[in-house]
Amino acid sequence: MPRTLRLAVSINSLFLFSVFFVFSASLQAQSSSWNQSTLKEDRALFSEHFTPAEFAERRDKVYEAIGEESIAILQGAPSPEGYLDFRQNNEFYYLSGIESPDAFLILNGQTREATVYLYNRKERREYGEGKILSFEDAELVTELSGIENVGSYSDLMTDLESLNQSAEITTIYTPHSPYEEVAMTRSMANRHIEDMKANPLDTRLPRHQNFIQEIQEAAPNLEIEDLDSVIDELRKIKSVKELELIRRSTRLQAEVIIESMKSTEPGVKPYELEAVSKYIYWKHNIQDDAYYPLIHVGPDAYMNHYHNSERTAKAGDMILMDYGAYDRYYSSDLGRMWPVNGTFNPVQRELYSFYLKFYEAILYHIKLGLTPQQVMQNALKEIDVILEEHKFSKPLYRNAAEQFVAGYHERAKDPDMRLGHGVGMSVHDVGDYAVPIEPGMVFVIEPQFRVPEERIYIRLEDMIIATEDGVEIYSDFLPRDIESIEKLVREDGLLQKNPISIDN
Repeated sequence: MPRTLRLAVSINSLFLFSVFFVFSASLQAQSSSWNQSTLKEDRALFSEHFTPAEFAERRDKVYEAIGEESIAILQGAPSPEGYLDFRQNNEFYYLSGIESPDAFLILNGQTREATVYLYNRKERREYGEGKILSFEDAELVTELSGIENVGSYSDLMTDLESLNQSAEITTIYTPHSPYEEVAMTRSMANRHIEDMKANPLDTRLPRHQNFIQEIQEAAPNLEIEDLDSVIDELRKIKSVKELELIRRSTRLQAEVIIESMKSTEPGVKPYELEAVSKYIYWKHNIQDDAYYPLIHVGPDAYMNHYHNSERTAKAGDMILMDYGAYDRYYSSDLGRMWPVNGTFNPVQRELYSFYLKFYEAILYHIKLGLTPQQVMQNALKEIDVILEEHKFSKPLYRNAAEQFVAGYHERAKDPDMRLGHGVGMSVHDVGDYAVPIEPGMVFVIEPQFRVPEERIYIRLEDMIIATEDGVEIYSDFLPRDIESIEKLVREDGLLQKNPISIDN
């Protein structure tokens, strides 16, 4: 063999040996390690969706609203009671992005600087449950959040005492409404407080009221004012980044409803469709729902917020699903109805088609710059024609439809009427929606048609997003028409493709 050829073979052999050695070493390293994942915890300590600049912009708007002689102070959510994930309350998260329990936030209108107060590190808890931002992480907190100052609990009391003695500060703004949390709207929180007050053996103050009382005692020289209206109006107009989360939540909820339609067949129970929903949520890293699932079979729908049904669906029943995903503090809210056996019977077709025409007449009259009253007055011109031309099989049904339409004529006389409710950080979001529609608003409509004598109930719900380009019915892709719904219900869904049966 020529010398050059022998040299080439030797070099090639050496190269192959090196590759084999590296590959073998890699296999050996992999086989001798307990885990291959990084030792560093992957969970983010601060929002990866919103930038610190966006939170700072929100705080700047608060400074402008309260003025130079005022401060705003907010209390964060407490540590969860039990083995539950922590979720910050909406108001606190909206202005800070901080997700540490038992935190406080002061916004100083004079200096236009924010201070967040965190508890001292709980090393044993972090050792077992993972890192949570604490006072000892002051530099990291400022780096991640853009909040200028970080203090401890003792600093909070010192700062309040100093502000109380300040000649420049006269007023403290703080929320006067109960705090919103996951699945806890303001109206639901107020209902809970009413139940507390009705209990003769429960004399506790609600948490937000106790906080106001503590502030008054800590800073008696300062006036206390309500911050709710300031935050509510800010939250009403969503940013581009907020709309991204709302759109994602809406798309996921639409997929939940589509898959639930496909999984429906005679014999299905509401909790089985809830299981389908939860699978899709968790598959996409959504571990919370915006509210408990409203999955109604047959006459259960007549109780529009009934949520304990175990009724078995029968051929000839209608199913109502009203549900919403909760994606990183932002909600969706969608509603659809469909027949259990995949075919609308004559009565279902008759009443549903009337309702659908009524519903879409409102939906497609929603325009930028119009007030809800103007939208409704315009829609009613079309609705009156729909009512006149629609054929009803019973006088009972026509009478119900006439009363339904008459109710909206009466509502349209009120300049403060609303089309539905806002959706955002809360599924029934805060803010005044009896105003001209402007970019950044997100809301739903959900007219409720009833025939009490036969416990018939119909409701649909869609997500409506107002942008600079106009009004977008964002959930329009989720079928409402009879033919498309029937086609979906006749397809196999998750429950049919993955049958699991355990004998009782």
